[in-house]
Amino acid sequence: MVDFLPITLQPYGRLARLDKPWGSMLLLWPCLWSTSLAADVGSFPDWELVGLFTAGSFIMRGAGCTINDMWDSEYDKKVFRTTSRPLASGELNHTQAMIFLAAQLSAGLGVLVSLPNVEYCFILGASSLPLVVAYPLMKRYTRYPQFVLGLTFNWGAIMGYAAVHGALDYSVILPLYGSGICWTLVYDTLYAHQDKVDDSRLGLQSTALTFGDDQTKPILFMFSTFSLVGWSAAGYNADIISPVFYGGCGLAYSHLLWQVYTANLSDHANLAERFKSNQTLGAIIFASCVTGNFLS
Repeated sequence: MVDFLPITLQPYGRLARLDKPWGSMLLLWPCLWSTSLAADVGSFPDWELVGLFTAGSFIMRGAGCTINDMWDSEYDKKVFRTTSRPLASGELNHTQAMIFLAAQLSAGLGVLVSLPNVEYCFILGASSLPLVVAYPLMKRYTRYPQFVLGLTFNWGAIMGYAAVHGALDYSVILPLYGSGICWTLVYDTLYAHQDKVDDSRLGLQSTALTFGDDQTKPILFMFSTFSLVGWSAAGYNADIISPVFYGGCGLAYSHLLWQVYTANLSDHANLAERFKSNQTLGAIIFASCVTGNFLS
């Protein structure tokens, strides 16, 4: 995608990670799960909402990456995986990044005010901004930055339901949000094992370092099970009775177990492959929500 931009804009595309869309999809999936569960039983989700959330996820994930790189540019210069990022490499300076961030946030605001039940959604959407700004700093101050990422990346589980109903059913939203947080702890802990040597050298923290090589897999198996429980509880409380939904949750759970079981915590390529495979998991849950709701 970045290669199609004019040369002068390509650094901005890389700053927003347009060349790496997997993170934007990880932000999008909880929005789609929630929108699907919020639809009337026996019906499909609002496809206009699906489009708005898709645009918003790519815009706001890009904004989050800009904020992340502005906070971390000095660290990124010292980590092998991140030395080529536009701010770390000097392709862009912080003033240019700040102007670009203002444009990204303006575009994100445009999507937000296009949602139904706009006043309610605006309050909820604005409430996520402290998490977006604070997350990049968490690796300096907490041993569990992936938990804060989970809080941030799964905010769409709240937004989707709010956009449909202008209210929240906490019996649906809380287990769905919790399942997403646990899912994030699984995929991003595995991902963080790629940087554990550099993070340790620089005094940064992650759940990969907190759990350690010996305990990472047992703990992630536990979080995988919590995800299954959360997905299932959310569907049950949304009056989904179709076994297709629960079978899909089981399939997604099997995928998470596969990720953890086959992960080589010292192999960057292996870990990157498992991280990217979460697009399959997100799609499984989305398809299960849509199909299960329609058939209930």
